[in-house]
Amino acid sequence: MRFTIENLSKSFEKKEVLRDISFTFESGRIYGLLGRNGSGKTTLFNCINRDINADGGSFYIEENGLRRDVVPEDIGYVLSTPVVPEFLTGREFLKFFIEINEKYITEKRSIDEYFDYMSIAPEDRDRLLKDYSHGMKNKMQMLANIIAHPNIFLLDEPLTSLDVVVAEEMKQLLRSIKRDRITIFSTHIMDLALDLCDEIVLLNHGVIETVEKSDLDSHAFRDRIIAALKEEDHE
Repeated sequence: MRFTIENLSKSFEKKEVLRDISFTFESGRIYGLLGRNGSGKTTLFNCINRDINADGGSFYIEENGLRRDVVPEDIGYVLSTPVVPEFLTGREFLKFFIEINEKYITEKRSIDEYFDYMSIAPEDRDRLLKDYSHGMKNKMQMLANIIAHPNIFLLDEPLTSLDVVVAEEMKQLLRSIKRDRITIFSTHIMDLALDLCDEIVLLNHGVIETVEKSDLDSHAFRDRIIAALKEEDHE
């Protein structure tokens, strides 16, 4: 499976955020979308998710040599700030989510099996989500997307504010589920992208370019990337 973006552009008033972006992502890989804060990573995700309308361009999925449009069920989107229904308990939320998405769930498990899968302790499963920590809310948001099994998994800075243990758990989880989906992981942290991702793409000046991971081990190359990103301040 491939996900292709062709000539995607988006501006806000006089600010051109995305400039004729074209790129093809392939399943089974985690792509690190590396760019500084404000570079357009979230705008790109919102265009793919159709939360906002692009000014131009298109995107599609290719399977077995056939192209098709991207439909809502193809997309899983994990936000940097978790959005969960805080008036529900963890168990109530999972039960509700599974019921409304039942026809899309291909690998069904019990609710407690899902909790076990995400290492959520038994004593936390019947607590209100409003009492969950940021990391636990993030786990629930991630779990809902894993249950739905989207073809394209968009993760917008999901590990930035997590503690070391939870962040490592999330990285191991993402590696374990990457095989049959396209995972695009946005971050402004270069070392995180290098540690987690199979391929790194740089969003800079509104365009995407591929970065060889071996080059990122070079201090000189890292310095050139940082210098290029700094240029955006002067546009």
